[in-house]
Amino acid sequence: MELARFLHGTADSRTAGQTIGHARAYEAFGAVFFGGRRRRVYTRLAELSGARPGDRALDVGCGTGYLTLRLADAVTPTGRAVGVDPSAEVLAHARRSAADRRHCTFTDGIAEELPAGDGEFDVVASSLMVHHLPEDVRERAVAEMRRVLRPGGRLLLADFRPPTGQVARHLVGAVTGPVMEHNPVHLLRPLVEQAGFTEVRTGDLRPWIHYVQAVNPGSSA
Repeated sequence: MELARFLHGTADSRTAGQTIGHARAYEAFGAVFFGGRRRRVYTRLAELSGARPGDRALDVGCGTGYLTLRLADAVTPTGRAVGVDPSAEVLAHARRSAADRRHCTFTDGIAEELPAGDGEFDVVASSLMVHHLPEDVRERAVAEMRRVLRPGGRLLLADFRPPTGQVARHLVGAVTGPVMEHNPVHLLRPLVEQAGFTEVRTGDLRPWIHYVQAVNPGSSA
């Protein structure tokens, strides 16, 4: 069985996207998958998001809350970080992990219908989530991210970047499934631009991450 199928959670009728279950197994996989660099990579993602002390930051598709915790570190002491995910199992794990973090909370919700008001956040970030959404849902999800960002608010999208070597790519596919083996991260930038974001920049983090940074200009396109 592909690891991705094992890690999938119970189907949620609110979304066509895939949810994550088996929170402890997912955490163990993450530690191995990043080769000991996971904390370094996610700390850097929090920096790239532009989150600062006092900001309100949202982590979309937060899973077990690993990025949410890094965002909470960035916005303390007066800001807050919120993680949103449709999986009750991973949210329970995330809440246990953040039990001593009063600036970090988690809530149930889906990416294409975020449980937040217009312009509620200064920063919206998401890591390893977009590939879990069908292509026809991704546009709605990114539009929602823009809706909940204040004018001038900052977006960070990060997703899995498949290796370029054929052997390594096939190995990734054998372990995680074809979605990650062929994940079209080059489409993240046009997805963000089509949603009306500006100041779009892209980059890579070793070993597996491609990211897009952007700014919400405010007025609708």
